[in-house]
Amino acid sequence: MILSEQYKTMKDFISSLQDEITGTLGEIDGKSFSEDSWERPGGGGGRTRVIENGSIFEKGGVNISDVHGELPPEAAAQLNVKPGKFGATGISIVIHPHSPKIPTIHMNVRYFETESGKAWFGGGIDLTPYFPYEEDFVFFHKVMSDACESVITGSYPAYKTQCDEYFTIKHRNEMRGIGGIFFDYLDGKNPDHFALVKSTGNSFLKAYLPIVKKRKAALFTDDEKNFQLHRRGRYVEFNLVYDRGTVFGLKTGGRIESILMSLPPVVHYNYDPTFENGSQFDIMNQYYQPKDWLNYE
Repeated sequence: MILSEQYKTMKDFISSLQDEITGTLGEIDGKSFSEDSWERPGGGGGRTRVIENGSIFEKGGVNISDVHGELPPEAAAQLNVKPGKFGATGISIVIHPHSPKIPTIHMNVRYFETESGKAWFGGGIDLTPYFPYEEDFVFFHKVMSDACESVITGSYPAYKTQCDEYFTIKHRNEMRGIGGIFFDYLDGKNPDHFALVKSTGNSFLKAYLPIVKKRKAALFTDDEKNFQLHRRGRYVEFNLVYDRGTVFGLKTGGRIESILMSLPPVVHYNYDPTFENGSQFDIMNQYYQPKDWLNYE
């Protein structure tokens, strides 16, 4: 299978984006990302960059991958395509800060093509905060709206709704965070969709860096840290039970360490935790449901 020019262009874009994001986050943290290049049995490989125990970021990863070869039947059934040769390239980011005043953030943008001629884009960004800074949530969603609307007018509401629905922990009927944007199976031959992916990728630092700078010096209590660790448990539940990227990576022989990079280093699983009515933790729990952040008052 000969990979398309668009595939190669996407590969170049995510490589440059990885350099920009790891360089910027490493500079603000004061600690550089370590790098681990890997090869995938069957074709392709990737470049994993990780930061651990920095001054701001407890654990973070910015991974790029370019995997190709034969698509296993189980993965083909999941994607609703015929088994055969495929190529998939993308970037995946998860940043877990020390401070509960700074949100966790996740981004993924990807491109997939098969020898049958099918091709599509997917991805998005979502935010998982632990403290009710409503102004940060509004700011984040405004950046997401601008990323969508600057490319495809009127697209943000649908992608915002898809994010709310996708990042829901169904067995708890709650979102893992406050959403963002999410899209999948967008026609790979439509140039607007490629532009959307690039706009999404380029919005990561615009959306996250101002929040990090604003909150990095904020003090926090043990109770606030414990709430963060409690909510990290919800993050783990979603990623291991529902996340399509995790499932696809495991079923296609992906690199385990890179796939599970998204998991936080420390998590609390207390039995049936409760929070005092009206407390900041009770208020924050109410935000893990869909809300219209662009018109929030």
